[in-house]
Amino acid sequence: MAKEQPKYTKENTQPKKFMKDIFDSIMRPIRRPRSVRDIGVTVLKNLPANINMVQNFMKVIDWKRVQSDVLEGLNNKIVIVGQPNTGKSTLFNKIIGHTLSPASATAGNTKTLVQADFGPFTLVDTPGHLPDVAESGMNQASVVVLLLDAARGLQDKDRALYAAIKKLNKPTVIAVNKVDTLQGRNAGDQYATEVAIMLEAFGVIPVSAKTGENIVEELLPAIIEASPEAALVIGRELPKFRRASAQRIIRNSTVLSLAAGLEPIPFVDIPILLGIQVRLVLSLAALYGEKLDSTDAMLHARELVATMAGGLGMRFLAEQAAKAVPFGGDFVAGAIAGATTWSIGEVALEYYESGKHLAPGRVRQLYGEFYQRFRQDKIAEQLKDQANKQRELEARKSDLPDIPEDREEKKA
Repeated sequence: MAKEQPKYTKENTQPKKFMKDIFDSIMRPIRRPRSVRDIGVTVLKNLPANINMVQNFMKVIDWKRVQSDVLEGLNNKIVIVGQPNTGKSTLFNKIIGHTLSPASATAGNTKTLVQADFGPFTLVDTPGHLPDVAESGMNQASVVVLLLDAARGLQDKDRALYAAIKKLNKPTVIAVNKVDTLQGRNAGDQYATEVAIMLEAFGVIPVSAKTGENIVEELLPAIIEASPEAALVIGRELPKFRRASAQRIIRNSTVLSLAAGLEPIPFVDIPILLGIQVRLVLSLAALYGEKLDSTDAMLHARELVATMAGGLGMRFLAEQAAKAVPFGGDFVAGAIAGATTWSIGEVALEYYESGKHLAPGRVRQLYGEFYQRFRQDKIAEQLKDQANKQRELEARKSDLPDIPEDREEKKA
């Protein structure tokens, strides 16, 4: 009797197909790059297409939106707050260079919010005797300057005001005014340290609004460091602080690029990076007094970015290639992204510092030099250290207990 042949059904053929698929998968030649060298070869093979992709990304940048954002940033405010007769008006007048806010020895002389044009920047002197108005002023601020009175000593109301400011989560600079009235050498520094300990704050600055002591040397640089937005408007108005302000803006953009470059999926971060870099160039243009609402200013900015586009495209490709490295590639990509942004910022700084007199060849040369300097000087590591220290400082501040606001003021 003939042996019955097994019937082939869907059920009994699936295991065989599964085993065949596994075998084929194991024996299939691997086309993915196995080493850094293979990655480089793959990138070079696709270079024309990838460069076109980068160029297409650059074409779709919304320059008008970035322009609008930077122009809006020129309206940032610094708010000076403090108790009555702490010298807010005197400090305000000293900074802007002429008298606008009335100064008086009588407490509560400033009756309303006094705003003054400081170039495109507005300084606001808030009346210390009107808590609701002062709070209104703080809500408008990009940076808050809390002014204390060294002659009177730290009051409970000062503590309560500082507690209220902390809840706003605004960049804050604390200054102790009238240190010229203190007796003894280094008395101002000593008292500022004591206030820092009592408030559990950091970097309290001793100043004299009357004599100008430490305003240019420490207070304005501290405001610049506190906020890149403040750096933009201060640098635009005060040429002496222009380069320091530019470096603060460049540093902030570089840190943002370092973070964006950590995105592991290739090419996803390019639009973000281009947006950061275009905003950086336009911010530096505004810093150096360029009228961004003019066609000429925008044309110069576009030409500057276009001149660096060749090197920019190659850096982007190197960054995307680094993402394919299994271990540590994202950190390499982040460093390349940061170096690219930092180099663009430094070139733009030199371009506008020179009065826009850099030739295209010199622009490209500077871009390459700055890129190498970023790597040689390990600027990425320095920025990471600064960012970590800032995070630790903010964490320490957030861990501090709130100061009770219902305590009665100590009587002198």
